[in-house]
Amino acid sequence: MIGIICFLIVVVLANILTYYVSNPFFHSGVSFINENFWLLTLIAIILFVGAIFGAFPFPLNLPAPIIRAIGSVFCIAFILRVFQWVDLVASTTLYQLFWYLSFIIVPLVFLIVLASGYFEIMRQLWWQPRIDTQADGQVIHAGPVHDDAGQVTDVKSWEEIGAEFRMMLYDIIHRFRQEIQRKQ
Repeated sequence: MIGIICFLIVVVLANILTYYVSNPFFHSGVSFINENFWLLTLIAIILFVGAIFGAFPFPLNLPAPIIRAIGSVFCIAFILRVFQWVDLVASTTLYQLFWYLSFIIVPLVFLIVLASGYFEIMRQLWWQPRIDTQADGQVIHAGPVHDDAGQVTDVKSWEEIGAEFRMMLYDIIHRFRQEIQRKQ
């Protein structure tokens, strides 16, 4: 989130400086950033969402590698646009070369990011402890329910179901908080 805010500040400052700087290369660079503003914002949002999913514990972090791989494809698209801009400014032929290589690089980078993301998830599951041993969490077990006649029954009241639901939500939120603190 801080990266997105800093990027927005830099874009605004660069646009303000165009009134004071008369360098054509600077004006060309600012116009390039302005033309690709939404692509850069989209890349930042995609990677931000991928980081959020990556902070969750196991079953919920499965979309993170896919989202990061899609973000990496958009990053390559931006890098191709940078080479296209350099070709226009410096009269080179780098863009043609990288355009043809991009048909190999894009799927390769997508698969590498995807595989490394799922490898990281599997590594966390197999080689790291599953539960923090110093957690201050408390396990609460419900005892058997007695009816009015004193007999033990398995029927639960709505209050007990509500209490179990609240405990489930508490456990999920508490686990998210532990995982986020562990990643920092």
